[in-house]
Amino acid sequence: MSRSATIEGLRKFRKKLLRERDPWHDTSRRFRIRRFAGPECFLEHLEGVRVAHLTDLHVGRVTPMEVQYDAASMTNAGKPDIVVISGDFVCHSQVYLDDLTEVISQIDAPVFAVLGNHDHWAGAGPVREALRRGGAEVLDNANTTIHVGHQALQVVGLDDAYTGHADRRAALKGLRADLPVIGLSHIAEEADALWEAGVPLVFSGHTHAGQITVARLHELSVGKLAGHKYIHGLYGSRGTDDAKGAVYVGAGVGAAIVPLRLGERAKREVAFFELGTQPGAFDEHHGEQEAHPGRIPSEKTKERRAQAVLRKQQKRKRRNGNGNNAGFNS
Repeated sequence: MSRSATIEGLRKFRKKLLRERDPWHDTSRRFRIRRFAGPECFLEHLEGVRVAHLTDLHVGRVTPMEVQYDAASMTNAGKPDIVVISGDFVCHSQVYLDDLTEVISQIDAPVFAVLGNHDHWAGAGPVREALRRGGAEVLDNANTTIHVGHQALQVVGLDDAYTGHADRRAALKGLRADLPVIGLSHIAEEADALWEAGVPLVFSGHTHAGQITVARLHELSVGKLAGHKYIHGLYGSRGTDDAKGAVYVGAGVGAAIVPLRLGERAKREVAFFELGTQPGAFDEHHGEQEAHPGRIPSEKTKERRAQAVLRKQQKRKRRNGNGNNAGFNS
């Protein structure tokens, strides 16, 4: 069976869920399956490597577990070679870490992950352990190499930049220039520097596509107000003529505060990237978009975000006595 036939089968699988479930409680109808080709520079290195991208699961009380299981089922149905998840696995606490482990363990393919701001707020150490128990490899400013058949692919993971934990130099250390590489960063704006370092495709999240995309409200809330250059979807360039690089910002699976999602772009999402396939070889949801102006966070803002992690860590220690329990370290 061809890889395109598998994706068509995935769409039929989603329709089957729609027919079989109570429409008032169905979650699969709120998902979108999106498919894209990888950069042209991968054509000489890779053939038929499929990457599934998930982000912002936010396992917890705001997002029903059936939504999380649907995300895992749709990912598996697409038969990816690897799965990358770009952060924010929890909401505000460590209460649902066993559920997170269960969700990750449902994914069949190898999983590579980086943390997001909510993971650091809730306590990065326990979140990492929950992911590892589920079978994921957590890349904390590190890189690794996976083999798909006889093909080697490097994966770079950048820790969360929003909370000040990203260390690009450490993440890129030892990277081989002769092998293809993809990157993970919760914050999409980090892609600019990763491109310059030779990482032509970066997977990100954080924005949830704004969650309300009608009347282009997401461009106002996430772009102008929050200052993001990359809001949802594909940005940059995948071509060799303009070898800048590309970043994909996923719409996410869950929510941390309000579960409301309105608009086509705001739908929960599983994205598949065909590495070693020429862009334009099949219909894509959209092409590369122009970046928004964006706004670089001030030093004051960066310090405020870093302090927020420390305050939450101290609050956990006070709540749990003297704070000597290593399980609550960030």
